[in-house]
Parts: sequence; C-alpha cells; structure tokens
Amino acid sequence: MNGTKRILIYRRGALGDTLFLYPLFETLKRKGFYVVVAGNTDYLQLARKLNWIDEAYTELFPEVVERPYFRKLLFTKGSLPPFPQKRQWIVEHYFQVSGIEPKFSEELPLEPAKKSPLKGKFVLHPGSGSPKKNPPLELFLKIEVFLKEKGYSVVYFEGIADTWLEGKVKPIFKCEDISELATHLKAALGFIGNDSGISQLAAYLGIPSFLFFGPTDPVVWRPLGKNWQILYSALPCSPCFPKTCQKRPCLNPEILFPLFTHAFKEKKPCRIVVPMSGENE
Repeated sequence: MNGTKRILIYRRGALGDTLFLYPLFETLKRKGFYVVVAGNTDYLQLARKLNWIDEAYTELFPEVVERPYFRKLLFTKGSLPPFPQKRQWIVEHYFQVSGIEPKFSEELPLEPAKKSPLKGKFVLHPGSGSPKKNPPLELFLKIEVFLKEKGYSVVYFEGIADTWLEGKVKPIFKCEDISELATHLKAALGFIGNDSGISQLAAYLGIPSFLFFGPTDPVVWRPLGKNWQILYSALPCSPCFPKTCQKRPCLNPEILFPLFTHAFKEKKPCRIVVPMSGENE
C-alpha cells in the first residue's frame, strides 16, 4: 500500500482523551483513509471493533513512522496541540487543528450485551481518574436512595482507580475491557458519574447520563452523544483544574443533589444545568 490515503495519528491519553478522537477516526474512514494510530491501545480497541482505525500501536515505533503517509497528525508538544488554547470543545479543537471537515456519528453504533448485570439499572460511578474531580461519596448515596424510592435498581461501577469504593457501596460491577464494558453500559437504564472517561463512554453510547462537573470545564470537556446533562455549580472560581483548592465548594452535595433531582425530572438532554439560572445551553 502506498501513502496516498494512509494517515498516522498520535495521541497519548486516558480513556476520555482517546474517546474524543473517535469522531476524527470515523471521519477519516468515511473519507477513505487507511488510519494508523499510536496511543493507548487499551482504549483504541473499541475503535478497532468499529472499524474506525486499521492499525494501533503503543508508541511511534520507527518502522511505523517511516512508512509513507498522506499526512501525520501528531498531537504532542512541538506539533499539533493536544489541548485547545481557548475555551473550546475538545472535539472541535481536534478537527480545527487537523484542518479536516467533520462527519461523524452522534453516538457509538453498538448493540447492548444480551445478558448484562447492568440491564435495566442505573449505574453510579462516584470515581474518576483524579480524586480532585470527585464529589463526596455522600452525593451518590443520596442519589441511590432517591432512585430506589422511585422504584429503580442501582449498581455501582468500580474502575481501576476506584478501589476505595470496596466495602462502602454495593452491588459493585467491574470490567476493565473497554469494548466489553461499552456493551454492558449500553444495556443500562441510565448513568450518573463525574467528569471521567467512563462517563464520557456512557454518554457517547446514548444512554441517559447525568454528569457532575466541578473544577473541570464543561465547555471543553462536554461529552459526545445526545442524551447527557452536565450538572455544574458554576462558581465564580470555576473552572480551576488541576489547581484545585482543598475545600472544592464546586463539588458540594448540597448544591449538586438538587441539580440532579431537577435534571432527572426535566429530562432535557444536551444541556449544562446550573443553580438558580436553570440551564446554560
């Protein structure tokens, strides 16, 4: 194969960072490119399953880089910036700096697992890759009571950074394989979580998702999908991540729980719900 329609993309990052590249992968495949990607292969496997990339590598190995390419999109210091330089949705940033016209699906085209412990339940994920983004567990315990009083069943998800949940909540579901996890989440009735890769995955799958943002910027990190609501305290000091304060008032359950109950009742997707002012589209 010559390099006429082959493109190389490099981006190291966690699950959420990688998922935000999926629309670029899909767009390039729609345009007839042979897509080679170097990054976190654990998070690229789902893109392989969807046939949105053709090859995946953990690093920019010389034998990969030295092939002929139509173009190389390297999201790294000294090349294309991995993060936007202004308050801009990260997906738009990727397309803008790549100079590629977007054409992608709003949701991941996956079928739910036929048999799943998450089927018909609300999934609660109180963790994330950074403790700085996590509200007190109290918030999710209150949500659990709220949902059960309405007749719903709940299950907690424990990710690789969430071992602190053990012994504090139940039942707990674990799954480290992203492709398998995606099919289980697709079977869920809904999802409640923080700004995390798992939350991004749930929203991208199209299940009703209620996501708590505190120190991170919902303008930049809002998810893909079309059935999510971001619950955001919108304090004057927000966003501040990663230089968060110790008190983190933006993650106060007394602020966020009423936002959740309001959003749950209203069920108006693709919006940022803030105190007092209601909605901030």
